[in-house]
Amino acid sequence: MIQLKSAREIELMAEGGRILAAAVQRVREAVRPGVSTLELDAVAEEFIRSHPGATPAFKGLYGFTGSICASINQEIVHGIPSKKRVLEQGDIISIDVGVAYRGYFTDSATTVPVGAVDPETARLLEVTERSLAAGIAAAVPGNHLGDIGAAVQQVVEGAGFSVVRDLVGHGIGVEFHEEPQVPNYGKPKRGLKLVPGLTIAIEPMVNVGGPMTRTLPDKWTIVTVDGSRSAHFEHTVAITENGNRVLTAA
Repeated sequence: MIQLKSAREIELMAEGGRILAAAVQRVREAVRPGVSTLELDAVAEEFIRSHPGATPAFKGLYGFTGSICASINQEIVHGIPSKKRVLEQGDIISIDVGVAYRGYFTDSATTVPVGAVDPETARLLEVTERSLAAGIAAAVPGNHLGDIGAAVQQVVEGAGFSVVRDLVGHGIGVEFHEEPQVPNYGKPKRGLKLVPGLTIAIEPMVNVGGPMTRTLPDKWTIVTVDGSRSAHFEHTVAITENGNRVLTAA
């Protein structure tokens, strides 16, 4: 069931979103060669918990052990923080973080280069972030979920990359995962009509190679089948009478 949010509820989500945006920035600043993903996890958890009423949404969600998902290179999403996973020069890392605050959830992700990266990888990050901006621009009252997906898909495939189809964005708010699903592909004017009060996580996941995925034996980490690199950017967005509001913007 889709749960539309009141103006007061959206404001509460925005308060949590501001904490989340700052947490993501703290983790971004901590990314460097030689740091472990477990150390990055600790940065996020400590910062989030320093705000009264805020907790890491991922910690314990469906049994996940981390406060962030830390996914390196060909890992698309759900990488488990570990002291054994140490970043190296030229890597990229997707940092996915959620915050629970006063009964509401927000979700955000970014992909960060570890030092200098090759031109193709740099273009992957730029295109994926630009596809998120296109999806957000399409998330306005009167449009449909298909308009969001089509906007993302056009940017990604126009650049010669592929959209992950096995994984999608989602509604968010009272629950971390709510209806509807928000695919990163689609046709304009298809699917659910967007109305004020809808709160969704838009999160393009983009591969250099093909779109196919597989799950590692840890039953969490999802990687590209062909071993190509993947990037992931995400914001929590509220549909409003006046357009939209990005609740997790820095």
